[in-house]
Amino acid sequence: MKALLRTGAGAFAYLAAATGLADESAVIDSGDTAWMLTSTALVLFMTIPGLSLFYAGMVRAKNALSVMMQCFTITCLVTVIWALYGYSLAFGTDMGSFIGDISTKAFMSGVSTASLQGTIPETVFATFQLTFAIITPALIVGAFAERMKFSALLWFIGLWVTLVYAPIAHWVWGGGWLGSLGVLDFAGGTVVHINAGIAGLVAALVVGKRRGFPQTPMKPSNLVLTLVGAGMLWVGWFGFNAGSELAADGTAGMAMLVTQVATASAALTWMFSEWWKHGKPSALGLASGAVAGLVAITPASGFVGPMGALVIGVASGFLCYLAVVKVKVALGYDDSLDAFGVHGIGGIVGAILTGVFVDAGLGGAGLEDGVTILQQVGLQALGVVVTIVYCGVVSFVILKVVDALIGLRVGAESEEEGLDLALHDEKGYNLT
Repeated sequence: MKALLRTGAGAFAYLAAATGLADESAVIDSGDTAWMLTSTALVLFMTIPGLSLFYAGMVRAKNALSVMMQCFTITCLVTVIWALYGYSLAFGTDMGSFIGDISTKAFMSGVSTASLQGTIPETVFATFQLTFAIITPALIVGAFAERMKFSALLWFIGLWVTLVYAPIAHWVWGGGWLGSLGVLDFAGGTVVHINAGIAGLVAALVVGKRRGFPQTPMKPSNLVLTLVGAGMLWVGWFGFNAGSELAADGTAGMAMLVTQVATASAALTWMFSEWWKHGKPSALGLASGAVAGLVAITPASGFVGPMGALVIGVASGFLCYLAVVKVKVALGYDDSLDAFGVHGIGGIVGAILTGVFVDAGLGGAGLEDGVTILQQVGLQALGVVVTIVYCGVVSFVILKVVDALIGLRVGAESEEEGLDLALHDEKGYNLT
């Protein structure tokens, strides 16, 4: 039972229900349910409006509306997919430790006011997990912002959620093989952030660079919006991490505390690194550092203590900063809004360091009996590598298929005009 509790938000609730251990005697806990209703709203708030504003402020003015449109539409598209079959693929009856039986929960079959997952209604659990399925592909938007066709985006996201997100969510949280091996991912380091970061990197490479990159300056249109969006993400992340306990208890409280500590330390680390290098701290750097810390603490939030969170925050702030200002420049790829540099690298840092700071001697919740730090780090590394390979390969295939069928990229004239007008015949800013 201890191992099941440590595989993440979905696994224990799913496995308990699937094996008949919970529902016969379980009753709804009003406190847990109230907290999970709140957490669900907070995580949805992270995408619309949080991520939408964060991204809108970072792109050029002529594309601000388009990225908000993409995030909003992804929210709608993934919701429909989740209700039809996505929830069943991720959390239906396990099939070979790889995927859920599509018929188990298809069309939300059996999800009623009477069905429970642990001490909360299954309706709440399914909606909470839906909000994770929404924000993950929305994060990818940052990698190819300002140049992908809207129609291609819809096809790519629909296929990606089906073929990449749902299987990996099942592996870790739905009774699949990674969770069963003991890979720790409390709230989505692998499932959400490494997944989104790798898909973003692959998409940026396949779609290609923006016209004029990197010679032409492509300054953010409105950093005030970016800071507002970052603040919304920070607040919403408490639902993301503390909510993943699926209960209002001490673990949820610790998850909230370590989320705050890691975020603050990462933001300061990025800010001071940039200040030392360039002579001035920037608002964009501070916001990016905060998101890097939020990303890195996500897999660790239910397992580590405050001092472990502090180290994770410092490590993620510095390493994500290097990925954005050094690695991206050296390799020359155009990850427009640093989806890989922040979410991919931050997710990897957090996933690996979870295996270290879960140790009770370092303030964590404690390793399983007979498992050493080195062994747990090895398991974490396995989860990271598997996610990178599977996501990378399948994302590449999806992108190539969509490109062959309808084309991924807008034309040169449309890109120059801006996607707001070219694709939507509207403007994010009407200043004249």
